[in-house]
Formats: sequence, C-alpha cells, structure tokens
Amino acid sequence: MHRYADTMTHSHTMAKNLTDRVRKIFRPMTEENKPNEESTAADMTTATEETQASTTQQEAEEPTPPSAADEAAEWRDKYLRLYAEFDNYRKRSLKERGELLSTASADVIKEMLPILDDFDRAVKANETVEDLAIVKEGFVLIHNKLYKKLEGKGLSPIHAKDQVFDTDFHEAITQIPAPTPEMKGKVVDEVEKGYLLNERIIRFSKVVIGQ
Repeated sequence: MHRYADTMTHSHTMAKNLTDRVRKIFRPMTEENKPNEESTAADMTTATEETQASTTQQEAEEPTPPSAADEAAEWRDKYLRLYAEFDNYRKRSLKERGELLSTASADVIKEMLPILDDFDRAVKANETVEDLAIVKEGFVLIHNKLYKKLEGKGLSPIHAKDQVFDTDFHEAITQIPAPTPEMKGKVVDEVEKGYLLNERIIRFSKVVIGQ
C-alpha cells in the first residue's frame, strides 16, 4: 500500500510539472496573440467607421432629385427665354425687310430720275417746236429709255394679243364676236398690257375675247 501511494504521488507530481511546463511554453504565444487580437478589433472598428463616413459623404454628395415645381419653373424660364429670342428675331426681320424695301424703292426711283429729266426737257422743247415728227421722235426715245431701265430690273411684258385666253395671265374685260373662226376663244384686243417681274405676274393683261 505504501508503494502504491508513493507511485501515485510521483505520477501526480510529474503531471503537475508537465502542466506547468506546457503553460510556460504557450503563455508567451498567448500573450503575443492578445495584442494582435486587440489590433485586429481596432482595425475592424476603424474600417467600420471609415465605411460609415464614406457612405455618409457619398450620400451628401449625391444630388437631390428636383421636385415637380422646380422642373416646372425651369421649363417656364426656358420658354420665356425662347419666346423673347423669337420676338426679337421677328422684330429685327421686319425692320430689315422694311429697310430693304425702302432701299430698293430708292434705287429704282434714282434710276428713273434721268428719264424724268428727259420728260422735263421734252415738255420745255415742245413749247417752241413746230415739227410734230420731232416731238413724236423725242417721246419714242424717252419711252425706249424707260423700257430699257425697267427691263434691266427684271420687267417683261405679257404678249396677249392673238393668244388663247389664259386666266393665269389674262383678265377678260368683255367679249365680242370673233372676226374670224380661228379667233374664237382668243384675245382679240389688249386694253391694258400685263407685266411680269422676274417671271412673276405683277399685273394681268386686260383683254377682249372673241366668241
């Protein structure tokens, strides 16, 4: 019995010593791991805070979607600006058109002034001229000069006499019996000459039609 008790005591002592040695071996490792665990926890906390801060900053940077009232006000402002620009363009166009017409009229009148001078001289000369042929020749010359000026501006006469009546160019004044069968439905006489300006009608020919 004493031998058994000594054996058990010796075994218990060896086990205790072995436990102490194991504790001594693993204690540094445990102590070394503790700062790492605390550092990891701190890093995780810092990362979480940075993520939350980044999310907050991103939410703050994202623009707030405009409301319906803001959009309506923006479209109204665009409409008013566009309308103002169009109105200014319309006024400017009317002004430029008026100036163009005024300038064109002035140019035409300026070119007609020499012909007016010719008429003045002809009227003055006719007071003492007794030869009728000279008077007629003078008026023919003035007429031709006037016609050339107007022709240079794009004026051309409508040739209506002996032509088939055409409502696009002719205006019937009256109808008379056709002098020949071939003249039925044609222009027998031209009361007032019609004219084209740059191929556009500015005055219809007033005509008499044969029937």
